[in-house]
Amino acid sequence: MDMSVFDLFKIGIGPSSSHTVGPMVAARRFLLECGSLENAIGVEAHLYGSLALTGIGHATDKAVILGLMGETPQDIDPDSVEDRLAEAELDGVIKLLGTKEVPFTQKANLVWHKASTLPEHPNGMRFVLQLRDGSLIERVYYSVGGGFITAAGESQARAEQAPAVDIPFPFATMQQLLDQGRQHGLSIPHMLRANELARMTEAELDAGLDRIWAVMRDCIAHGLVTDGQLPGGLNVKRRAAKLWKAAHCDLGNRINELPHDSTHQVTLYAMAVNEENAAGGRVVTAPTNGAAGIIPAVVRYYAEDCRPSDAVAGIRVFLLTAAAIGMLCKKNASISGAEVGCQGEVGVACAMAAAGLVAALGGSNERVENAAEIGIEHHLGMTCDPIGGLVQIPCIERNGMGAIKAITAASLALKGDGTHFVSLDNVIETMRQTGADMQVKYKETSLGGLAVHVITVNHAAC
Repeated sequence: MDMSVFDLFKIGIGPSSSHTVGPMVAARRFLLECGSLENAIGVEAHLYGSLALTGIGHATDKAVILGLMGETPQDIDPDSVEDRLAEAELDGVIKLLGTKEVPFTQKANLVWHKASTLPEHPNGMRFVLQLRDGSLIERVYYSVGGGFITAAGESQARAEQAPAVDIPFPFATMQQLLDQGRQHGLSIPHMLRANELARMTEAELDAGLDRIWAVMRDCIAHGLVTDGQLPGGLNVKRRAAKLWKAAHCDLGNRINELPHDSTHQVTLYAMAVNEENAAGGRVVTAPTNGAAGIIPAVVRYYAEDCRPSDAVAGIRVFLLTAAAIGMLCKKNASISGAEVGCQGEVGVACAMAAAGLVAALGGSNERVENAAEIGIEHHLGMTCDPIGGLVQIPCIERNGMGAIKAITAASLALKGDGTHFVSLDNVIETMRQTGADMQVKYKETSLGGLAVHVITVNHAAC
């Protein structure tokens, strides 16, 4: 498997990796692949399947426009988005890749195909560039989860891989990783580190991992002090900041010392991140935006509550190990809610966090596998049914619950001897098959589950 830890952990903006980050990347890639834009006179974006059905709630429209402007998820200032979009809509023009000005309005140039799905994935999009001589350049792309995209006919394996390099510990299954660990006497994070060092220097790797944690940490911190109402029309109030304050001080301004406070705080860490995500803030895709709160919450729990002797080194071990689990899930099943439901997002993030925590606490490879397997097993069949197509209900609380499940899975694995009945490879395959069997209305279309049993705003006119 030639995938990097930085493929799994991407710095971007909310609210969705598949519906926001992926479409932004695809729109920009389309124009770059068109070559010269000198003769361009117009552009259209056509959205299909899940992108069309829940695109408004997931800010797909905004993402596509920003991508056409040449913006990238990792570099754009989240605070500038609304003003830039409002200005473009008012003027009725956008600058393609920031250079070529063409007419553009959302009503005329964004087309939502809610009753159609393109053949290769539920998250399909088609871009059309109109040239002065009357000819068209047209391309189809798919947003396949976690911010990954593919062009039509391009294999996911090719599109998702880092540039091909000879890595010392190739693996396609957990069993292969375990076998190599036994053969060479190495831990999973040690082998993942060696693979990354085939692509970059030690300093580059550590700086990248530290940067990922810094963005995660800052996202938690910002979410724990920011209140107000989330955008989108559901009128959902942020809760993490208020609950965080209440968890630390009672009316007499004394520190709360209830026995469950540490786990309550973990829940709030995760909720804080996903409230930031729902508001379109800066987050790390881990492995998706919809599940972005789980790993940061468990990493902070490790750094502050587990009292490691070297938190910096432990966090790097945590992230490398978590990435290994994410790679296996991505390769052998899916991390796309539109493809397999929320088991592929929150379930995978829980497994990644559980495995990372076990490794950071010195657990064996077998215990790492056990923790990851528990994390996924107890999310099997979880649907993706966001109310109003927004990454808010049940997504925000679901991250808090997923973080607690990850800690529980890690605890169970660490207290065992590493032997267990169900292998991680088996449970990943089960997740894939469960996703294939799941009805489409439960896979990020907002056509079933909570999304249709709760009265919500009507996005049909958007």
